[in-house]
Amino acid sequence: MILRNEYLEQLISFKDKNIIKVVTGIRRSGKSTLLELFKQYLYKNGVEDNQIISINFEDPDFEGINSYNKLYNYVKSKLQNNKQTYIILDEIQNVKDYQKAIDGLYIKPNTDIYITGSNAYFMSGELATLLSGRYVEIEMLPLSFKEYLSAFAEKGDLVQKYREYIENSSFPYVLQLNNNRNQIRNYLGSIYDSVILKDVVKRKNIADVSMLESIIKFMFDNIGNLTSPNKISSTMTSKGRKISNHTVETYLTALTESLILYKVDRYDIKGKEYLETNSKYYLVDIGLRYYLLGSKYVDMGHVLENIVYLELKRRGYNIYVGKIGNTEVDFAAIKDGNAEYYQVAYTVAEKDTLERELTPLNQIKDHNPKFLLTMDNVPNVNHDGIKQIYALDWLQS
Repeated sequence: MILRNEYLEQLISFKDKNIIKVVTGIRRSGKSTLLELFKQYLYKNGVEDNQIISINFEDPDFEGINSYNKLYNYVKSKLQNNKQTYIILDEIQNVKDYQKAIDGLYIKPNTDIYITGSNAYFMSGELATLLSGRYVEIEMLPLSFKEYLSAFAEKGDLVQKYREYIENSSFPYVLQLNNNRNQIRNYLGSIYDSVILKDVVKRKNIADVSMLESIIKFMFDNIGNLTSPNKISSTMTSKGRKISNHTVETYLTALTESLILYKVDRYDIKGKEYLETNSKYYLVDIGLRYYLLGSKYVDMGHVLENIVYLELKRRGYNIYVGKIGNTEVDFAAIKDGNAEYYQVAYTVAEKDTLERELTPLNQIKDHNPKFLLTMDNVPNVNHDGIKQIYALDWLQS
């Protein structure tokens, strides 16, 4: 079991605080394992078994607790008088109107509530309204490259491990499949089907599943490219698959809410304003791209860009595509009011390529940190204040 220390420490830091802990993340990203690790922590620190009420709503043993009143009454009957009770509810989106039960349990004395869900739907609408200001969200992603490496006694060839990481997948369970490509493909297929069928098709009542899958393939094939609903609609129409901009928007919203895709908007660095035209999309796990599109040509620079985006997200940045003049910086990453700028390229061994990648960063006149991340394994270089770093070192930092 890989210790997801970053996430575990966040849960521990909020323990016993009067705030609901909400863990979100795509299916099979490790949320249930995180809760098990947290329960182990509780036991090690003197919490007794009857102080923990733990339910996984994907477990058939609890399928009868399928409405908010049944959930509320079940948990209420097990609360301990004059003792803190830890309420841990996994995949709670499976309970109808569960937000009403959470609201009722929250006001009970001596309760500490932890809930998880596998899509962004369950934190929308009524729950967010009912619990406004009373919850904290911990967004969980599949394994980082650093976490992935921690599973191996010897790191060996880093480049080879990176290739396995992107091709096999960053979902934790894949490590137990010991590089068995057939088993990995079947496992990724089950994740893909669950997300698409349960979190997208069923939730949005999508009738044309074939069109949805065409959009998904397009998006998986265009990670890191600027796009828009209009561009996607035009592309589909040119291939004889007519679809409206509105329907494309509906599909893209569903895919981002299912947490399989992340949308990154543009930000004018000089004008300090957010731009509404065109966005980039990144995939929660590159292994899903290999599953869906096979060994079809992929821009390895955009794959690396995807990995860097996810890592910046793990590190707590708000991330934008940076526009500066007529050029763009891959990422303007902002945290605590401070900005950092990142350009990502697979290689800048050629002089022309290096100059092309440095140009946008050189046009930024503020004094915030600027980085060029590449797969060129060379000593760190400083290009007039722009730090060039080997991407695999940065991912482990």
